[in-house]
Amino acid sequence: MNIDLHTHSYYSDGLLSPKDIAIKALNAGCNFFSLTDHDTLKGLKEAKIYAKSSNLTFINGVEISAQHNSQPIHIVGLGINPYEKLLLDGLKKNNQFRVERAKKISEGLGKVGIMKAYEKARTLSKTDYVTRTHFAQMLIKEKICSNMSSVFKRYMTGKKPGAVKGEWASSVDVINWIHQASGLAILAHPLRYKMTLTKLKRLVKDLKLIGLDGIEIVNSFSDIEDIRVSKMIADENELLYSGGSDFHGWAGQKIELGNIPQFDYGDKLVINYLR
Repeated sequence: MNIDLHTHSYYSDGLLSPKDIAIKALNAGCNFFSLTDHDTLKGLKEAKIYAKSSNLTFINGVEISAQHNSQPIHIVGLGINPYEKLLLDGLKKNNQFRVERAKKISEGLGKVGIMKAYEKARTLSKTDYVTRTHFAQMLIKEKICSNMSSVFKRYMTGKKPGAVKGEWASSVDVINWIHQASGLAILAHPLRYKMTLTKLKRLVKDLKLIGLDGIEIVNSFSDIEDIRVSKMIADENELLYSGGSDFHGWAGQKIELGNIPQFDYGDKLVINYLR
């Protein structure tokens, strides 16, 4: 079974339309796929229409920015009702912060001589949505940085000029939004958070206590050891398995939709538990 339950369109910080995401999923031989744009549901209707016309099984999704204590994390909601008011209101609040953050990023970059950063980043977005990815792609286009990794190292983390501390919704609230929308809450890319294995285990255990349903076992960068560790953590907490590429579509990113390491999800695959 080929699944990809973590993809992004231009409605958040991806390059392609939801239609093109559906076409890519079809061409990649996906049986199931989900569009999980950051804090927005705007692309779901389009993706669903084209998935249906291609006889693909589409799952409504979203990737929500959250804070657990002081740790920023991403929680994917799968199988959600896109009309649930509590979820929509919560996403609106997250995006209000994102607007404020974009302005602060631009101000910070301006202080080190990168002028009109917001305006330039805005030209790379097909919506009113301007993210750190758009700023990063702008810096690459302007040849200030060579790739995404160098952007974040030089400008977007720690006390760097474009780094802005986030005040996202709490993990408790985010999981509640997803559950109220009849979805399942999945911790995205658990091994990408900068923490020790002990701290990661503690994080997952805490999240399980407040309702986490599963974790991503596999993504585009997973190797055999990553999969083993992620599966171990999931099993220790009796959590479901998910998998997704985290595809965005920008040039230079070594991620292809539907191209993730093969893994036998067994009866713990999250799609078996969607309502």
